[in-house]
Amino acid sequence: MAGIGSLKANSSATIDATITAISPIRDVNTSRGPARVADATLQDDSGTITLTLWGDDTKRYSVGQKLRITDGWVKDFRGKLQISMGRSGRIEIQP
Repeated sequence: MAGIGSLKANSSATIDATITAISPIRDVNTSRGPARVADATLQDDSGTITLTLWGDDTKRYSVGQKLRITDGWVKDFRGKLQISMGRSGRIEIQP
């Protein structure tokens, strides 16, 4: 399993991390129509990354939860790495 510090843009990854912050939910217009989005900051021993949460996921998670992201998609957005679910990704809350 990769640490956040070793993630590279344009690749899939599986990580364990803790939510340290969640932004306020924003309403945005996408190519698929209006959507709700929020950014969660994830941290592990090697670094931090932004997890983009869409739709119902914006209310599903809270600061302090430990998550396992399986097959997340890492991309570079405005010079910073972000991870999202892509087509086959999953988020599981860890005990």
